[in-house]
Amino acid sequence: MKVKFIAVVALMGCAQLVSGQVTDGEAALRKHDSDTTQGWKVGGVASLNATQTNLTNWASGGQNSISINGAFNAHANYKKGRSAWDNTLDLGYGLMKQGEDEDFRKTDDRIDFSSKYGYEAFKSFYYAALVSFKSQMTNGYNYKDTTKEKISAFLAPAYVIGAIGIDYKPNSYFSAFLAPLTLKYTIVNDQDLADAGAYGVDAAEYKEITDSAGVVISRTLVKSGKKARGEFGGYLRLLFSKSDFEAEILKNFSITSKADFFSNYMHNPQNIDVSWETQIAMKVNKYITVSLSTHLIYDDDIKIADGTNPDGSTKMVGSKVQFKEIAGVGIMYNF
Repeated sequence: MKVKFIAVVALMGCAQLVSGQVTDGEAALRKHDSDTTQGWKVGGVASLNATQTNLTNWASGGQNSISINGAFNAHANYKKGRSAWDNTLDLGYGLMKQGEDEDFRKTDDRIDFSSKYGYEAFKSFYYAALVSFKSQMTNGYNYKDTTKEKISAFLAPAYVIGAIGIDYKPNSYFSAFLAPLTLKYTIVNDQDLADAGAYGVDAAEYKEITDSAGVVISRTLVKSGKKARGEFGGYLRLLFSKSDFEAEILKNFSITSKADFFSNYMHNPQNIDVSWETQIAMKVNKYITVSLSTHLIYDDDIKIADGTNPDGSTKMVGSKVQFKEIAGVGIMYNF
């Protein structure tokens, strides 16, 4: 796993400026017009990847499997005079089933919306305000031998960010948005998860009664867990999104990447939250595309499931680097 992780990071590092602020694939497979273009520019891309394995009397063993991943990315950008308004929507969902008895399990699930307005202050620099929303569509589970435990749901978590700052846009495919005034809200709209203190919200408070051996024999809820947590801090978003490379070897490649960094001024500002997403695609023909997408997350407030407690509940440990990779061949349509 470490070797695989290092290899993917190295690949992403080859496009270092690819640290960018765009929703997944926001402009991944489209050419960018000049920033001087006035009026609305609307478009997007829809893709579908699927794999299937069927084994019958296969002597060397294995399992039947099927997986499907879909993505929808759209943008609506407006420019007039010194004003620029960029809007993006990114949706993704994936399922996989392995073996005869196993249920379908999620491999991808995201909702990502961003809206940014800028007013040009001077060449390549804009006074800017941004609002973004991230969540997921369905429940997520931690699977055990014979059971599963819910660890996420729609709006649990959800992240809402409002930021005011300066946007640097030297060209049509790169931007750096720095916001020293940023409000970040983490929403956990599921009471069970909120009571457990998931995703950094305040957990429920209980009054416990123990026996002489220290074993809890009863527990009474004193205060329910909070469903939201607000933070005030600084925010940096970087964007690189390009599909019109001049080098012959990159003619059929598109790269879209974003990196978000947030520091909470009020609590452990040195522990910076990081979200880095990258999508690399290579067109085989008009519709068939080979793609690789990665997502790296570090959030000091998110605890990671790691084994089981003696009472059978999921054991949660401190924050760790999270990493996801999806590679595939599928159908893609631009509009």
